[in-house]
Amino acid sequence: MAIIYHPNRKIFSLHTRNTTYQMMADQYGYLLHLYYGATNHGLMDYALSYADRGFSGNPCVAGNDRTYSLDMLPQEYPTLGTGDYRNYALNIENHDGSQCCDLKFSRYEIRKGKYALKGLPAVFAGKDESDTLEIVLEDSVSGIEVSLLYGVLEEEDIITRSAVIRNCGDNSVVVKKAAGACLDFLTGEFDIVKFYGRHTMERNVERVSAGHGTISFGSRRGASSHQYNPAVILADQNTTEDFGNCYGMLFVYSGNFLCEVEKDQMNQTRLLMGLNDELFSYPLEAGKELTVPEVILSYSKHGFTELSHRYHSCIRDHICRGKYVNVARPILINSWETAYFDFDGDRIVSLAEEAADLGIDMVVMDDGWFGKRNDDNSSLGDWYVNEEKLGCTLAELIQKINAMGVRFGIWLEPEMVSEDSDLYRNHPDWVLKIENRKPVRARNQLLLDFSRQEVRDYIFQQVCSILDQGNIEYVKWDMNRSMSDVYAGNVTYDYMLGVYDFLERLTLRYPELLLEGCSGGGGRFDAGMLYYTPQIWCSDNTDAIDRTRIQYGTSFFYPVCVAGSHVSAVPNHQTGRTTSLNTRGIVAMAGTFGYELNPALLSDEEKSVIREQVKTYRKHEMLICRGDYYRLSSPFADRCAAWMFVSKDKSQALVNVVRLDIQGNMAAAYVKLKGLKPEAVYIDDQTGKTYTGAALMEIGLLLDFPKTEYEAYQITLSETVLAKNLTK
Repeated sequence: MAIIYHPNRKIFSLHTRNTTYQMMADQYGYLLHLYYGATNHGLMDYALSYADRGFSGNPCVAGNDRTYSLDMLPQEYPTLGTGDYRNYALNIENHDGSQCCDLKFSRYEIRKGKYALKGLPAVFAGKDESDTLEIVLEDSVSGIEVSLLYGVLEEEDIITRSAVIRNCGDNSVVVKKAAGACLDFLTGEFDIVKFYGRHTMERNVERVSAGHGTISFGSRRGASSHQYNPAVILADQNTTEDFGNCYGMLFVYSGNFLCEVEKDQMNQTRLLMGLNDELFSYPLEAGKELTVPEVILSYSKHGFTELSHRYHSCIRDHICRGKYVNVARPILINSWETAYFDFDGDRIVSLAEEAADLGIDMVVMDDGWFGKRNDDNSSLGDWYVNEEKLGCTLAELIQKINAMGVRFGIWLEPEMVSEDSDLYRNHPDWVLKIENRKPVRARNQLLLDFSRQEVRDYIFQQVCSILDQGNIEYVKWDMNRSMSDVYAGNVTYDYMLGVYDFLERLTLRYPELLLEGCSGGGGRFDAGMLYYTPQIWCSDNTDAIDRTRIQYGTSFFYPVCVAGSHVSAVPNHQTGRTTSLNTRGIVAMAGTFGYELNPALLSDEEKSVIREQVKTYRKHEMLICRGDYYRLSSPFADRCAAWMFVSKDKSQALVNVVRLDIQGNMAAAYVKLKGLKPEAVYIDDQTGKTYTGAALMEIGLLLDFPKTEYEAYQITLSETVLAKNLTK
């Protein structure tokens, strides 16, 4: 059994294949955290220390015992108002204006299968591969009841956490802060690994020491944001890719979040992840409840690579849903960098003709096909086809494209509205705005209030009217601005619930539809969106060199198969950089592969290269999407970007290297590989050279000397039995 309760000591032990998580309801009813780490079958309450600490308060229930203080003890769900002066997981403003919630252990339940969350995305798993622990805490004064939910996926080495806050009292309260998970560490010197960025340069890796005080980051933008990803790693200071302890937290949510790491006066460390308390105050009437989004936890004692593999497996198999999770996805070409707004039906048909010639599966008609949309300034919300612009109906256009053997996809931005639109003129009250104030514009557009059912219903009807017009097999779901004009404390949360409701209805109605998330590229790249959209446009930055860094940071938590990555035109539209078609192709194959250029401008030689790239990706697609991913270098620190994919049985590998600089008379460069069988012999399928796995991992592959800037190499390795006596 993955979950064990020791009734004599009221200790709960949660066991996965390689980890143990342990907590205890103590003699006063407080739920204390005991341990999270490598498998341990002992009871860890011995590690708790009690001492009279100056200026640390003692709860009344402890009587005259001045050694008992919640300011010192590790807790599962610390609250404000109990004498714990550290960062807290929950703050309740009571009916009388006081802010206090004193939670005590009430009851528990252990059941087979993984819990689900009402209205929210969450990890899913079968009854035979998961268990749930529910611990109920209650505050006898206010009537607040909190169900702490723990999901245990034993084979995946994954533990999930969530909390459901119920008002079982007679008076209304306000939830001022709510975290999904808290981890308290009695000992340890840690580094924090976080993923920061900006639009077109997302998920850069930053590693800082967790010194005394609080380091916090998050989003108040209404989306998980380009600026900070809702993910964090707490690691021993000597942890590397292949060595050392590290703990991950990944928030399954696409809105505002907050992560806090605090090292306290006694050198204890607290890690919190949950809803951002800025712009948040959630009213909870008597009998109502609030569900905090889920946090996915994992631990590795063998460094970042193993931790990444666990998250990759969890997201691939227990977050992403739908038809396309385990099958080949269409290689597509998108009209955006081909034509931007400047297209008609004939140009889209021509793009499809070029796609068919190149072996590309799908053409996607991006922004500009609806209303009177020819720039950023109008028509969002008017989801009807501009047949005058296309020169035909949407159905006719799709039929022409399908007749070539090419599939069709379309771009939508359902959450947005332009002031220059029929929708806004008819329903100006449907946008997010503060009463008596003009709303803040971004990209000359406003946000529809998706917290309102009538708004969602109208847009849903409009979107369905588009999707029902023909064989549309793919939708790119965009969101091109941050949230502002938050008029109430419940809005940011309810808005996100509204988006999830809309997406759930859409996936139920169109189960064959492939949804790709896109928020200006990487602005809503998170596990919450992946529950509905099994791939997300990784970044609006399509430059191959910048992408090595963006995709590197992304890989710490997210598998390659969820990251939209395309070959772009050069000079690159974001950076002006020129890289070879070979380099662009290799980088784009570390994602869901496609193209973002105008094939009509390509030479015959370039078209031939693309045909070969398409064949190469198809040959290795399952290895890329389902194999184990290894980071071989850091593009932020090293002179090359290198990564590889290894099949589960370790018989196949695909090695990718991009040179980041070139110098005169360069020294020889080697890339050490990972994940191979040391005793096996591998053959380079291109050159016929053979190597032992041990040699490739200890000495590495010798790279060719570069002849031009930003050269890239792709090496396929296959286990062979042909060479048995390499030492002779």
